[in-house]
Amino acid sequence: MNVTLRQLRAFVAVARTGSFTLAAESLFITQSALSGLIKELEQALGLRLFDRSTRRLQLSDAGSDLVTHIEKILLDLDGVIDEVGKLKALQRGLVRVAVPQLMACTLMPGLMASFRNDHPQVQLRLVDSLVEQVINRVFTGEVDFGLGPERAPNSDIEATQLFELPFMAALSRTHRLACQRELRWADLAGDPLITLQGQFTERLATDLGAARRNVTLEPANEVAFMSTALSMVAAGLGLTICIPYAAEMVQQYGLVLRPVVDPVVLRGFYIFRRRGRTLSPAAQRFHDFICDELHQHRPFERALREAQAAGLEG
Repeated sequence: MNVTLRQLRAFVAVARTGSFTLAAESLFITQSALSGLIKELEQALGLRLFDRSTRRLQLSDAGSDLVTHIEKILLDLDGVIDEVGKLKALQRGLVRVAVPQLMACTLMPGLMASFRNDHPQVQLRLVDSLVEQVINRVFTGEVDFGLGPERAPNSDIEATQLFELPFMAALSRTHRLACQRELRWADLAGDPLITLQGQFTERLATDLGAARRNVTLEPANEVAFMSTALSMVAAGLGLTICIPYAAEMVQQYGLVLRPVVDPVVLRGFYIFRRRGRTLSPAAQRFHDFICDELHQHRPFERALREAQAAGLEG
């Protein structure tokens, strides 16, 4: 059975108007073309849909039974087509993004607000996560894509670098090192170091080792979130290492940032998506928006300049 949408729409038009002439006009086709569509449909179904006489045209019993069902099918299809149009026009859609907690409360709110200004009908759902959970959420499909620091390569995950930033030390304003313009990694050895759990310390130690610096990092505390680390620093329990885009949060805790050199250690940040998975129009647009904003406009550079200027003032 080979039934087309044109045939179904022709059948409904004739049934509604009771006239081939009016139906043909409503469909913007000729009467002969319309008659051909009805004939093809009747042949495909093996049913006579209309009883024709010289006086009037009316539905057959079979046509009367089918017309309501076909009208519903066409109405549902029109609804689907309309929904697809809205999705493509970004008038609707849900986007889920996994990011580490520090990015969730620093970089992401501004990006989300800016995107929503242009696409108010798109729902953005932020899933703040432990750093180690971001890629897993992307892999399982819990989110459309994720952002976070570089991680070991994964054949199922496509990673695109957004930016690189140097590590800086966060410490209290009264700390003995706060008066220095910049710090060396060796300077940090005399204080309790508070770091993040997971690969943070291991990767940092690897970077320092690759630079042939005889610096041993022995964290006094490893915590899940940077907010916890900053709270502990504010309480005088040590110092921590973070990325410059955390500058605003660091200031909220009454702390200062100082560049750490000898060597300068950079950390790359990436956008992660499941390889081979097609994003929805809304998700793809937000994905591209983030790439553009962070890769080209680099809104975090102001925070980096402010942190470096604060070091000069100290």
